[in-house]
Amino acid sequence: MLEPAADLASLTFALPFLDRTEPTIEANLALDEALLIAAQEHDAGPVMRVWEPTALAVVLGASSRLQDDVNLVACRADGVLIARRSSGGGTVLVGPGTLNVTVVLPAGAAPKLDSVATAQSYVLERSARALRRLGEPVQVQGHGDLTINDRKFAGSAQRRLRSHFLVHFSLLYQFSIESVARYLHDPRKQPAYRSGRPHDHFLTNLRLPRHEILDALR
Repeated sequence: MLEPAADLASLTFALPFLDRTEPTIEANLALDEALLIAAQEHDAGPVMRVWEPTALAVVLGASSRLQDDVNLVACRADGVLIARRSSGGGTVLVGPGTLNVTVVLPAGAAPKLDSVATAQSYVLERSARALRRLGEPVQVQGHGDLTINDRKFAGSAQRRLRSHFLVHFSLLYQFSIESVARYLHDPRKQPAYRSGRPHDHFLTNLRLPRHEILDALR
């Protein structure tokens, strides 16, 4: 479970905002990494970026196993691209209707952000609080999921360098949930609150307009 970040709730600052989607899944993942490296190596500063792919793609975490997680036959038959990101976390399916949110911060931006669990909680708890203002009962559960009524609509991952880190999450808001079961196997490691449910009984969409979600997160 993530460490609570309630002691960080009063700390706030504005982030530069970038709504930018690159033409390919590889370029989008590379831009996330480039923003982190620019902050670490070139003092580019913190940033929040959002992007939304125009086609389905499978994205594996840094240590995810292709054969365990992905239905390769279905992906090849349907032309679904497969890529790997540099952050941890599990394998996800992204595409139209998934809002991918990346936050790059210095570890010194608030107390305890040098801890992996606290840094992830800092970003997710603030995101959940922002979305609750829109009337949705959003909670943080498991190892970094955003949920409504015990159903997951966003999963997160983290990547850390020496003094900066990124936390990013894929948020389902108008996504074809049934497509997940076609391209992804049920994960070997599951949070307790999933209770063994298959994808279509575990995942849900945050049924809000894109602009309202963005405005709340910003």
